[in-house]
Amino acid sequence: MILITGALVLNEVRSSLVNARKDSLSELSRLISSYITDGATIDDPPGLDLTAVIEQLTAIPLSDATRIRVHDAQGEIVADTRLLKDKIDRKDLPEIREPNWIEQTWLDLVRTANRTFESATGRQGIAEARSLEQEIAMALEDKDGFSERFNEQADRVLSVTVPIRKVARVVGGLTIETNDISQIIAAERAALVPLIIFAVLVSLLTAALLTLGIARPLRKLAIASDRVAAGAAERLNLGALHDRKDEIGDLSRAMEEMTTSLYDRIQENERFAADVAHELKNPLTSIRSAVETQQTLHDPAMKEKMANVIARDVVRLDRLITDISNLSRLEAEIVREKLVRVDFGRLLEDIVSIYRDTARETDPRVVLVNQGGGALEVKGREGPLGQVIRNLVENARSFSPPRGQVTVTLSRVTTARGPVIRMIVEDEGPGIPPDKLEKIFQRFYTDRPAGAKFGNNSGLGLSIVRQITETHRGTVWAENRMIDEKIVGARFIVELPAAQLDI
Repeated sequence: MILITGALVLNEVRSSLVNARKDSLSELSRLISSYITDGATIDDPPGLDLTAVIEQLTAIPLSDATRIRVHDAQGEIVADTRLLKDKIDRKDLPEIREPNWIEQTWLDLVRTANRTFESATGRQGIAEARSLEQEIAMALEDKDGFSERFNEQADRVLSVTVPIRKVARVVGGLTIETNDISQIIAAERAALVPLIIFAVLVSLLTAALLTLGIARPLRKLAIASDRVAAGAAERLNLGALHDRKDEIGDLSRAMEEMTTSLYDRIQENERFAADVAHELKNPLTSIRSAVETQQTLHDPAMKEKMANVIARDVVRLDRLITDISNLSRLEAEIVREKLVRVDFGRLLEDIVSIYRDTARETDPRVVLVNQGGGALEVKGREGPLGQVIRNLVENARSFSPPRGQVTVTLSRVTTARGPVIRMIVEDEGPGIPPDKLEKIFQRFYTDRPAGAKFGNNSGLGLSIVRQITETHRGTVWAENRMIDEKIVGARFIVELPAAQLDI
């Protein structure tokens, strides 16, 4: 960009110089033409007084870069200041050759860039290239001619040719040339050398900084990632990259956390697979033992007892497989489904009404207490949130006595994390051992009280509740209901962030 800017600036300077020089040469040529018309023309017939023309040109002070030529009405040169002042420079002309394809391509590119720049800036182009004969012909037709060309000494010159008039008749032409533009442009190009050196140094410095500060750390990060992908390492170990305070450091820490989370998830899945195998093996072992025992018995009562054991283990196995399937399905749904606004109050009322309508006489009653009023909305997924409600209610019912009561309370409260929707599920069961209030949320953990029906709990329900709740940026915990320092039941509290109002 520095080099391009410098080239455009040089082009602008050159264009401005040429236009300014054109105006000054045009003004000078008109003054000299008037001077010749007044003192070096004759009336009959109208024409030029060659002696007077030479005297006048000789008297005009000119710089070495400026040359004046006078032409008669036939276009022939009648006076030349370079010849009059005996300042004929002799030097070898450059060899005439055709430009090669590289030079021609570069010339086309420069011309295209000039035209584009001049079109964008609204400036007129630099002088057209005309020969001296073309300029003289224009002057004899009473027109001003201006061009940029190379003279016979191979110098780049600016040339202005104006007609010399006697009354209304053109009696000759006056040409003024100057080659000082080349020197000025050469000086401007020389002034660009420091700019070019500075641009190259900046480019080298930038490349070095990019390599040292970005490319090499990213390469190191890629190598470490490849080692993890290939199994050569379990976790990323990026060393100093972790402590950087820039975006590379942020990326390094994010990737370390990501690989740590993936590693923990893999270990968790491995533990889950081992737990599933263990939990499935228990009822299968019991069924196998009962079947083998039944085959050796002859007492019908004992055979019926073994059949009941088998049926009970089948129910337990079915419940276990169902919960494992639900857990896998919910994990997939949580990943695929998008978050939407869910009316948690309406969802809770629908689920509680199902329990209320389908309850048998001896089943615990499910009672809903809505303390929120109005719409209690959360941002989440309706299917998994419904699973949270069902699991907590089912858990409370399974530990409640017959004809007991499960109370579900819904409210909107403000916490340190902001407004939340709070759901409390309370039962009248034996409560939870104080040292197990956190452990009950682990997978496959069950702690059935005496007399509880076998096979109703797989140990996955509360684990599913916590997983779904945390996925929705909420929290869940358990505590005991106390009256006079006596446990009278369990209480589960779920808090989910309230959906913000649309503005």
